[in-house]
Amino acid sequence: MSTPSPGDPARLASGPDGPRTLRPLVHTVLDALDSGRRARGGPLPAGGPEAVAARVRDAVGDVLPEHGDPDALRTLVHALAEGAADPADPLCAAHLHCPPLAVATAADLAASALNPSLDSWDQAPAASELEALVTRALAHATGLADSVVTTGGTESNQLALLLARETHGGGIRLVCGANAHHSLTRAAWLLGLPEPVVVPAPAGTIDLAALHSALTHLAGPRGSLLVAATAGTTDAGFIDPLPEIAGLCAAHGARLHIDAAHGGGLLFSERHRDKLTGLEAAHTVTLDLHKLGWQPVAAGLLAVRRPRDLAVLHQRADYLNADDDTEAGLPDLMGRSLRTTRRPDVLKIAVTLKTLGRSGLGALVDQVCARAREFADLIHDHPGFELYDRPTISTVLFRPADATDDAVAAVRRRLLNEGRAVLGRARLDDRLWLKATLLNPDTRPEDLAALLKLVEGSIPG
Repeated sequence: MSTPSPGDPARLASGPDGPRTLRPLVHTVLDALDSGRRARGGPLPAGGPEAVAARVRDAVGDVLPEHGDPDALRTLVHALAEGAADPADPLCAAHLHCPPLAVATAADLAASALNPSLDSWDQAPAASELEALVTRALAHATGLADSVVTTGGTESNQLALLLARETHGGGIRLVCGANAHHSLTRAAWLLGLPEPVVVPAPAGTIDLAALHSALTHLAGPRGSLLVAATAGTTDAGFIDPLPEIAGLCAAHGARLHIDAAHGGGLLFSERHRDKLTGLEAAHTVTLDLHKLGWQPVAAGLLAVRRPRDLAVLHQRADYLNADDDTEAGLPDLMGRSLRTTRRPDVLKIAVTLKTLGRSGLGALVDQVCARAREFADLIHDHPGFELYDRPTISTVLFRPADATDDAVAAVRRRLLNEGRAVLGRARLDDRLWLKATLLNPDTRPEDLAALLKLVEGSIPG
């Protein structure tokens, strides 16, 4: 069956003929995605970095030729798909890299075609109201009052530190666990804050006695300390003891930020949401729906307890939010982000929430958590493997029994270079572990058995 011709590539996607222009192009993209996936033949392209780079260079040729190639869309999408790490493949389980929902991906196409920019109401009349509705609803789901859209966990964590610094007048000190995401210490550096105080996390979560000691030793004016807890660590998916940390923060007058970029999606699940008890006590919470929300990148949020804290983001630009326009009733969007031009990432989130509802998203969360428990059982019962711990969310750490760290690393790289499986790595208790992060709700028990068998067959002799 032939694919419709893309037509004139210089025609506008958002004009009166936009839908007619897009239809054949969408067919071309879908065909190229399918052919590229077939050519890849696995969760990752085989051959390693040099082979992938060579294939991409061959496909691209001259990046900016004198005369255009009408088949460039098909060629480059095929090359990208052939050289992709496919998060929809059950054997692609290294990172917090989810397979996006089809309905969210379709909504993302609509956002690109309409191309609103959420820096002034006259560029995004409907999108600005949609964003306001969705951000408030998601903040309320965490027990907080409002939220703003970000590009992901890193931007949300940076914004949380900025709000804390500006709310307190500049003199704050970050206190975080050794298990905290690297973006927090980087944010402290970017914002010119003192070196963070890092509290031990010997079992993968913050040591409460050490946190109490640190807060006592660092005692200063109320609000001068910012404690960052984690709900879903990157390495193992562990959740810090949130209620106890919130109690210590209250006792010591410290501000609390919770990085729930990984674990925030548990809020959708009746079965697992209790793991996030204490989230409502935070001043700010990072959420990231391109993890346990199955959104195309990017889909981050920062929820806040006190909406007035967001006032520090406000900027005045006469061409975007002139005083007389605001007084006349035009919404002012400049205090909703550090960015100016912003695409309507909220559309795909809104479509997903409305389409699946809390129960539908909760069912997806429950499925990946159940698959992780099944995988942990499989490893536990296999004499050739060692399991680190039972999964808290959907991350499983394991390693071949009696293997050296060098052998564990070699197993992972061999599978990557052969394109047969994509596993991550984590260092805990001063040992290297293979990491499987299960985010595909369609993963079957036989996929888990196949993954373990591949690892077993790749152990150096």
